[in-house]
Amino acid sequence: MFVQISKEEYQKEISKKAWYQTNNIIWTIIFLYPIFSIVDFIYANSIWLQFLIIRIITVLVILGLYNLFQTRRYNYRTLLHICFFLLSVTSAILCNVVNIQQQNIYYLIYAAILLFFNLQVFWEPINSIVQTLVAILLLAIFYNTLSEYTLDLVVSNGGQFFFIIAFISCLIPNARYKVIAREVRSQILIEKSNDQLKDQNRDINEKNNIIDRQYEQLRKLDDQKNSFINIAGHDLKNLIGQVIMSNNMLKEEDYRLSADQKEYAGYISESAEKMQYMLNKLMDVKEIESPEMKFNMEIFDINQEVSHVFRGLQETAQMKNIHLVDNILKLPLNVKLDRVFAGQVFQNLLSNAIKFSQTNNNIKVVTSLQRQRFVFEIIDEGVAIGQEELDMMFNKLKTLNDASGSMESRLGLGLSIAKLMTKELGGDIVYRSDDNGNYFRVEFYVIN
Repeated sequence: MFVQISKEEYQKEISKKAWYQTNNIIWTIIFLYPIFSIVDFIYANSIWLQFLIIRIITVLVILGLYNLFQTRRYNYRTLLHICFFLLSVTSAILCNVVNIQQQNIYYLIYAAILLFFNLQVFWEPINSIVQTLVAILLLAIFYNTLSEYTLDLVVSNGGQFFFIIAFISCLIPNARYKVIAREVRSQILIEKSNDQLKDQNRDINEKNNIIDRQYEQLRKLDDQKNSFINIAGHDLKNLIGQVIMSNNMLKEEDYRLSADQKEYAGYISESAEKMQYMLNKLMDVKEIESPEMKFNMEIFDINQEVSHVFRGLQETAQMKNIHLVDNILKLPLNVKLDRVFAGQVFQNLLSNAIKFSQTNNNIKVVTSLQRQRFVFEIIDEGVAIGQEELDMMFNKLKTLNDASGSMESRLGLGLSIAKLMTKELGGDIVYRSDDNGNYFRVEFYVIN
């Protein structure tokens, strides 16, 4: 998270900090400066009353200027320079009119005022240097006009302390200004970071609320799905039961049926049993929601199963004038799989190939044994479905609609289920679609 500080923001916070320090200085002067008259009463008894009045007037002038600068939002530096000048005038006069024995006290008080300013003030160091030079200049002016003592005597009786403290105190604002400026910058960064964190936290809460609402909607949809499965499964069970019962009644009269009719009755019986098996799997909600589906694994000849699927779809292909080419091995190849779901994989792939092909096309169904693996291939020489659409149909369980509307609706659920069942049964499936048509390949391990 990167936070930037604009010049306007920085200057605004600097001004607030400077005025805060200025308030401390001004109100400290207003409350404490008149109390210095106690020192005047003790050490300059003859003039203490006059200087009390001067101090009170100085405080009132400073208070008035403070209110004016606050109201008009003038520069705080100008206010501090005026205030210090007023204090310096009084202090410089007292340092030059009192007896030589009391000059130590007043030079120390003057130095303390200057030190107090430099310890509290927040401004550029050059301003403190200017104040010190003004203080020295005032001392020099009033020394020439008011003092009765030699310069050596004045320096030895407090002047040296004032000059040492004055010059040392000029070093303080430089470090103080840098420290406070860093603090202000850090404070701005922290506040802006906190604001960003609050915004992010608010966004996260809003997104969590959206997720909660979507989760609730999904939970309701899941409940509706389970209810639909239960209702539809119950009805389908009844229908399949009726189909099986009717077919069994038909078989009881098989002496009246021709060979083709008996074969068709066998197809009906086998298909009904597969439907019943798959429906039972669908109805098992715990099995549907479990991470792994349970299969009824058995050993069977997979070439025979492919041949059965091939024969079952020949009539469908003939209705579209599509020629199915039988390149199925006659050699028995045993696998250990769920017969129903393995057959459903071949059924879905071949029925989709027939569905997507145009009339007068050839579709080759090829099985082979390669490196101890059974290989099932569908070679469709029809119009290419398109690799992108095949990826969506195999991977996302989404319905793909033909934009032109001239071809049949491409429902990709059958291919998606075929891929899922192949993976669950431990096999591999590959596919491609190019200018030569569409190609599908399924592999399973054999056990002999």
